[in-house]
Amino acid sequence: MDVAVKNEGVMQGGFSIQFSPLQGYTDAVYRRAHARFFGGVECYYSPFVRIEHGEIRRKDMRDIEPENNENLSLVPQFIASDRDKAEHILSLFVEKGYRNANLNLGCPFPVLARRHNGAGMLPYPDEVESLLTGVAEGFPQLSLSVKLRLGWDSPDECLALLPLLNRLPLSAVILHPRLGRQQYKGSVDLDAFAAFYDACEKPLFYNGDLLSADDISDIHERFPRLAGVAVGRGLLANPALALEYRQGSALPEAEKMERIRKMHDFVFDAYSRQLQGGDAQLLTKMKSFWDYLLPDADRKARKAVLKATKLGAYHAAVSGLTGK
Repeated sequence: MDVAVKNEGVMQGGFSIQFSPLQGYTDAVYRRAHARFFGGVECYYSPFVRIEHGEIRRKDMRDIEPENNENLSLVPQFIASDRDKAEHILSLFVEKGYRNANLNLGCPFPVLARRHNGAGMLPYPDEVESLLTGVAEGFPQLSLSVKLRLGWDSPDECLALLPLLNRLPLSAVILHPRLGRQQYKGSVDLDAFAAFYDACEKPLFYNGDLLSADDISDIHERFPRLAGVAVGRGLLANPALALEYRQGSALPEAEKMERIRKMHDFVFDAYSRQLQGGDAQLLTKMKSFWDYLLPDADRKARKAVLKATKLGAYHAAVSGLTGK
């Protein structure tokens, strides 16, 4: 089965909205549900596939199985600290029929960063060059993009990598304008993004703190040459965000809540079949569905969902929250 991104993630008109991955949230079940009931994005990225104890994690392999991502434009993402690990993962992508891959140089998780994974590799340009050139040379059949941060300690780190990024046959660069040591705290640095933007010769995507259609419009207005944006938490909070931006107006509230209810039921049914740990495991998984969703909803109703210890109480709380 050919699971390549259908249109390289760029919509007619030249500005693409892509769904950025979040570990523990945007798995195959969630992606299928979002695409079915909301959509509006040109492609989805998988949470990064990585090597653990010498092997690719089984749950990562399941998540990118073509049969679990039917009718999706999916770009599998990977994270690796050296060429050997990257080649192991990319061989799997090729085996599964993918023609696109995304390297994560942006993850700020300290445990991984200390081992020169993700944003933790950015202070070491020689290592980045070895990894990227090795991947580009070893897998010319893959269209490779890179997601990165400004650096770990300094925005100068991403600027130092620009000659390499411009030279390599990359399909796109996605930049989140925070430092790795910031994690997700503090503000994005738009001036540092601008410096990168001015010198970047590859299709460039902006990622970070896009929570509304106005946020997307503001970024596009300030950086008109952008190929698009990659949105993560903003879409988890409002699954209609990309659709609303595309159509130029918000969904009617009743319609949005109906779609959210249907999306929830789809996800619940899928996890009910997939998880083997009983009601407690299912409840834990479903509560994560609400971590970001509808942040401005009634606090008492949200709390009831998150405190439910039985499926009956959970369903009643969800009905109360969504007005079903």
